[in-house]
Amino acid sequence: MRADRATLIYDGACGFCREAVALVARWDRQHSVTLVPFQDEAKLAQFRLPLPALAAAMHLVLPDGRVFAGADAAAALLKLLPGKRWLAWVFAVPGVLPLARRLYASIARRRHCLVRGAAVD
Repeated sequence: MRADRATLIYDGACGFCREAVALVARWDRQHSVTLVPFQDEAKLAQFRLPLPALAAAMHLVLPDGRVFAGADAAAALLKLLPGKRWLAWVFAVPGVLPLARRLYASIARRRHCLVRGAAVD
């Protein structure tokens, strides 16, 4: 993986997560984000993030080493995507981020019911 790119870690066995990551890939015209399913242990070894945390929420690891999870990752990710940076301001509105965290947690708990997943090789 390239040190100058952010890395988005997601659940590759989750259909909902794969659909969301496919959207991110379409939006990432500058290829500034590397997409890695948390099931790829070899690629994730360098980050030393606990597997239970990775299984619970997406994580965004920035080139400077900062790590964001869940709704916080979504807010940070939007800032990296050309043409979508304007959406990040929504998370700066007072009260939105705490609400987004609760909503993200609710969706994350039910994600396997939302869209059929398939195992990743």
